[in-house]
Amino acid sequence: MHLHVTSGRWKLGLALSLLTAAFWGSLPIALKILLTDMQAQTVVWYRFTAAAVLLGAGLAWRRELRPSAPRNRTVWALLAIASLGFSANNVLFVMGLGYVTATAGQVVIQLAPMLLLFGSVAVFKERFSGAQVMGLALLLGGMLLFFHERVGELLGNFTGYALGILLVVLAAFAWAFYALAQKQLLTTYGSAGLMWMLYASGAALLFPLAHPSQLFALDGLQLALLLYCAVLTVLGYGAFAEALAHWEASRVSAVVAGTPLITWAINRLASMILPAYVKADLLSAWSLLGAGLVTVGCAFAALSRRR
Repeated sequence: MHLHVTSGRWKLGLALSLLTAAFWGSLPIALKILLTDMQAQTVVWYRFTAAAVLLGAGLAWRRELRPSAPRNRTVWALLAIASLGFSANNVLFVMGLGYVTATAGQVVIQLAPMLLLFGSVAVFKERFSGAQVMGLALLLGGMLLFFHERVGELLGNFTGYALGILLVVLAAFAWAFYALAQKQLLTTYGSAGLMWMLYASGAALLFPLAHPSQLFALDGLQLALLLYCAVLTVLGYGAFAEALAHWEASRVSAVVAGTPLITWAINRLASMILPAYVKADLLSAWSLLGAGLVTVGCAFAALSRRR
């Protein structure tokens, strides 16, 4: 079996990794603005539909849009898990953003790669190193520090904030199931073709729950942001995949782990430019330190997989 070898153009890989982090870091802020006039499942349906059309057109132009029927029941089952997990992850995360800040959502969703790590140990018998244990400890400690001012609210009455955190945690679990299924499916399908199938199947799954007419309730900025989110759905994963072609996966993952801090920075900037749409996410020094520890924990766990 031939293993993938990077191009060695690490500067391009770094630039694409930073671009990916910026794309994914800005996404929750745009989604929160859309949620004022559009339901979560409708936002995701529009994103998936547009992504399926855009990516499908690109694959067709390159004569690579040749989806083949699953070969056996196992592939069918994996496709079902990947599609349901991918759709649930996106919907639950957007629903969670209706109750929590964009930065809080990004901090909690960092559980997803750690859950994938546990799943890989259980399913694929991968090794769980001491360095990854350290990364997990830093992540959990960072989360406790980030939410230290709201621990009583999270553990006491089940308020809207606690519900939002729970929804994002469930989104992280759904993403881990999707990623585990995708990892196995990549032995059968190419990454671009598989993503097209996931976007198309997700759009079909969400259509009965979506309310497309909510599009007419959006103002000009919201329409632009919906288009941005749709294009970002394709470009974000595209930039990530291209970064992996030029730089080691561990280093790319370590850079992308900085999305919570990027989200916080973009949120502060957006609150000054668009105060009518974005509320500043005012974090204490301890909460910012917690977000930093979450980033370091994820990066540490990613880099520990280099060998």
